[in-house]
This record gives sequence, structure tokens and C-alpha cells, in this order.
Amino acid sequence: MSNNPNQYPTSAPAQEQPHQPGKQQAMHPEPEIIKSTHQGSNKLKDKVALISGGDSGIGRSIAVLFAREGADIAIIYLEEQEDAEKTKQLVEQEGRQCLLFKEDITDPDVSEKCVEETVKAFGKINILVNNAGVQFQQKDLINISNEQLDRTFKTNIFSMFYLTKAVLPHLKEGDSIINTTSITSYHGHDELIDYASTKGAITTFTRSLSTNLMKQKKGIRVNGVAPGPIWTPLIPSSFDAETVEKFGQDTPMGRMGQPSEVAPAYLFLASDDASYITGQVIHVNGGEIING
Repeated sequence: MSNNPNQYPTSAPAQEQPHQPGKQQAMHPEPEIIKSTHQGSNKLKDKVALISGGDSGIGRSIAVLFAREGADIAIIYLEEQEDAEKTKQLVEQEGRQCLLFKEDITDPDVSEKCVEETVKAFGKINILVNNAGVQFQQKDLINISNEQLDRTFKTNIFSMFYLTKAVLPHLKEGDSIINTTSITSYHGHDELIDYASTKGAITTFTRSLSTNLMKQKKGIRVNGVAPGPIWTPLIPSSFDAETVEKFGQDTPMGRMGQPSEVAPAYLFLASDDASYITGQVIHVNGGEIING
């Protein structure tokens, strides 16, 4: 795929996947994970990053980019073993180690387990990326079942509390927490009401935790990234084919984004380049102006 932003696909062919979180290898075209022009410069040398939802899409891109910058990686994923193994392979090709945890992060005990095993393997955790999420397209509020509502909130926001609580005792001054929120946190979404609500909670969680940790003078920074329409397995596994075919075309740039275009925002926030930044959200959305 070209590194010229004007030559990325404007959209994808109509397609659907029957089950979330979706399979990256089943997408056509497959998302771009890392830009071939990116030369690592040890921005994260010998750091350790724990990434939820790290098997595919934005999570995979973050994992590979962090590895290129010198970090060892641990990823938590729900069930897509083939995607997870591919991410591990890509990380190892960058000369770094990668742990895989096939777990359901809606279980509070999972966070403790994954954190303990990561620290046992690598001796530390420096970066937490809360990235896992689900979304379910519903045209009417009354169609959002109690079961869907429960799953969306447990996966998208409850898990961030569980995982952050487990990681926090291991973080030190200069370490970083980065949460994946969404453009929907700022302007809502009429067919993703429960999802957008969790993303609003994530934005507020990010701001509140950053203030809390600064008041405690722990020196741990907390920031967020708010992607717009990015081509990941979540898209064909949560929208109908007609929506997928038009995905991203209503942005000012007129196209969907790639994971490779989002991950550098996480790298910036994780690195010392962002040493004076906390409680903020970077908007990677194809040009929509967000005041918030």
C-alpha cells in the first residue's frame, strides 16, 4: 500500500463478517499496519507495553510500531488466534519479544493475571494501551438489548478500570497510559448509541485519571487517541455491507484511514516527546475539526 496519503483506498468493497471482533486476514483489502518509510529511532528502547485488543487493526499497528521503536510487547485478545500469532510474528521480526494472552477482559481477574505474567516475563510494564472495544449497529434504541448494553460497557470501559487498576502499581514516573476513545465521543453516532456512550466515558476517564495522578505527583501521564473511521476488523464485523462500502467517504479527506496512520499518535504519547502532555486527546479522523 502506498505511503502517499492521497493514494490510499477511499473505501472498501461491500463486505461483512458474521462475528466480532472480526478477522483481519478475511478483510479485503487488508489494513496497512506500518508505513514502510518509518525508521525506528529507539524512542521506546527497552520499554514494555501491554496492549488490549492488540491482535489486529489499530492494536496490531501499535504493537509493531512500538516494537520497531525498541519495546517488548504483551497483547490481550479475545479469540482470534491466527491474528494474534501474526502480530507476534511481526513483533519478533522487529527483534523484540511478544507475549500473547487469549483472555476475556470483561473478567476482572483476567487483568491481574495478565499483568502478573507480563511483569514476571519482562520485569516491568512502562506503557498501558487500553484499546479493546466492541460496537453493534442498531438503528433504534429499543433494539439495544440488555445483553448488548452489558457487553458493550463491560468490554469498552469497565475493562479499562480493571486493567488500569492492575497495571498502576507497576508504573513509575515517566510511564504512560493511553486510552482509545473515538470521534463518536464528541459528536455521537445515531446507530452506535451505546458504543458512543462508552467512548464518552473513556474520554472523561482519561481526563479524570490524568488529574488524579498528577495531584498524587506520580509523574504518570494519561492521554487518549480518538480515531475517526479507520479500516479495522471491527468495521466489517459490526456494520452491514452497504455501510462498509461507504465507510469513511464523509470525512473531509474523503476516505477511510489506515491503522498505520493512527499508531504514530500512540507512539508520540508513549514517548518522552510527550513529556509535557497529559489529560489530552489526539484526533486522528481525516480532517474533522473537533473542539474538545
